[in-house]
Amino acid sequence: MLLLLTSIREIIARWWAEFTLQTRLMAAATLVVSLIMSGLTFWAVNTIQQDVRLNDTRFGRDLGLLLAANVAPIVSIDDRTELARFSRSFYDSTSSIRYILYADEEGSIFLGIPFSESEVQNSLTIRRRMQLPDSYSPQSDVPVVRQHLTPDGEVTDVFVPLRHNDSYLGVLAIGINPNPTVVTSSHLTRDVTIAVFISIWAMVILGAVFNALMITKPIKELLLGVKNIAAGNFRQRIDLPLGGELGELILNFNEMAERLESYDEQNIEELTAEKAKLETLVSTIADGAVLLDTNLRVILANPTAQRIFGWEGKITGRDALEILPEAVQLMLRQPLHELVSRQSHLAESPDEATAEQLPEVIKDAAEFQITIPEPPGHTVRILLTTVLDQYRESIKGIAITVQDITREVELNEAKSNFISNVSHELRTPLFNIKSFIETLQEYGEDLSEPEKREFLETANRETDRLTRLVNDVLDLSKLESNKRYSFDAVEIIQPVEQTLRTHQLNARDKGIELCQEIEPDLPPVRGNYDLLVQVLSNLLGNGLKFTPVGGKVAIRAYRLDPASSWVRVEVADTGIGIDPEDQQAIFDRFFRVENRVHTLEGTGLGLSIVRNIVEKHQSQVHLISEVGVGTTFWFDLAVAQSPEPQLDAAKQLIG
Repeated sequence: MLLLLTSIREIIARWWAEFTLQTRLMAAATLVVSLIMSGLTFWAVNTIQQDVRLNDTRFGRDLGLLLAANVAPIVSIDDRTELARFSRSFYDSTSSIRYILYADEEGSIFLGIPFSESEVQNSLTIRRRMQLPDSYSPQSDVPVVRQHLTPDGEVTDVFVPLRHNDSYLGVLAIGINPNPTVVTSSHLTRDVTIAVFISIWAMVILGAVFNALMITKPIKELLLGVKNIAAGNFRQRIDLPLGGELGELILNFNEMAERLESYDEQNIEELTAEKAKLETLVSTIADGAVLLDTNLRVILANPTAQRIFGWEGKITGRDALEILPEAVQLMLRQPLHELVSRQSHLAESPDEATAEQLPEVIKDAAEFQITIPEPPGHTVRILLTTVLDQYRESIKGIAITVQDITREVELNEAKSNFISNVSHELRTPLFNIKSFIETLQEYGEDLSEPEKREFLETANRETDRLTRLVNDVLDLSKLESNKRYSFDAVEIIQPVEQTLRTHQLNARDKGIELCQEIEPDLPPVRGNYDLLVQVLSNLLGNGLKFTPVGGKVAIRAYRLDPASSWVRVEVADTGIGIDPEDQQAIFDRFFRVENRVHTLEGTGLGLSIVRNIVEKHQSQVHLISEVGVGTTFWFDLAVAQSPEPQLDAAKQLIG
């Protein structure tokens, strides 16, 4: 039973929950109205019944007094036959009397109509007593009235004392039937009230069911469909067989959903295509690009930025200040935090939000130059730019552009060093020349002829030194330009012999032996004759400069093996050698070993010129050196292709 009640309660609760607020209010109003109407009706019926009871009481009291006055003399003479006849006649004369009972002074019933018509009592007669009300008094002349319910309806009981000549003879009890017209009207009113109450609720229930099926359900379906459309589910459709305004509304909703779905598909295709274009564009630009949201989390980073910052794996959604290199973090932490804090302030006070209130350091674009030690060790230029909305009122993100300017910095540094070194190298001989000429000009008459000749020789040497420096600078500038040189087949012995002839006298004066070790029958090499002479001259001159008296400088040329297409050229000396820590920088501009180990002069550009010339021959210059033993420079030259095979191939093609 308990489970059944619980189940019924759950069903009613679920059924009630499906109604809208409007339906619930209508049900509550209907309940109140029906209860008020029912209460008024039952109040009216009850009032009528009370009036009927009062009338029945009055009628019964008057009828009892009338009957008691007529039967008291008969009861006093104990003529029960006449009493029975008169009572029957009185009972039959009206339908309002239910019964008539007579009891003696002790309350024993001796006559009752229609219950009993016995005129005499005998030993077999069952003696019955009348149950008198508590308010009944034999000394009172006022009848006592009460009502009680019977299966046939409510009956009014009237108890009248029987007196004759001031003597108490017993009690007369009369039962009065209710007014049948009033009873019928009361019953009809009650039945009509119940019928109206049931009809009202039946109409309310039917209206609620109709509302739920024909109005509420479609509206709920429409509400659910609108929510799905708002959530982006444009595939939502409503399939309800309804006509009228609701049916037209559902039809228009389905058409709207179809159009939105079509527009959504087109927009997705267009956005996907545009996104692919933008991603391709961003991924192919030479500069690094990183996009951050207002929480400083990475939204986008192209491959260039990932390579510069050494990022690996998935970085989207991570905090930029956690994954940026330490040097970049130190430089950008404060500007980024200022921007984020200012954005939070603008979000809290939107009326004051303007682009002019952004920090000055990043209002338009801030530029930072940072050297990143690792990885892999380079200098970058970072541009920090705010991304504003279309109204330029709030910040939507931060764009970071990263440019790798390592090469630019190196070139600027090299240019500065070059200018500084050239200025220094030019200033020294110019100062010496000016000093000796001023001395000759001011004190020429006081100087002897040998002193004058010495001053002039010194000025001449400084002039030659200045000329060599200018020529070396011009040669290096020419080699580093995009000038094209012609490369032909060159017999390597020819530039070697010319170089040895040029430096023969200088070597003899210094007491140094020059040697030539050329492998016989070497094939011609591909090269530029003048450039090769300059390479050999610079290397041989360095050997003579750093080789002491009695030393030896040799030029060698040989093939690595008979089938090799390369000829190796070496310039070896028995000079002072080069320290291992200097060997990497020996080919840099203006780097001079003599600045550290001796005081010989030089421009510091000779080996830089050698390296550039050898690289134009598609080769590299190398060295092997040991301090106190000597140094060997070597490089390889490609064997020139013989024109004879080409001529034979042309003949075969023509033939």
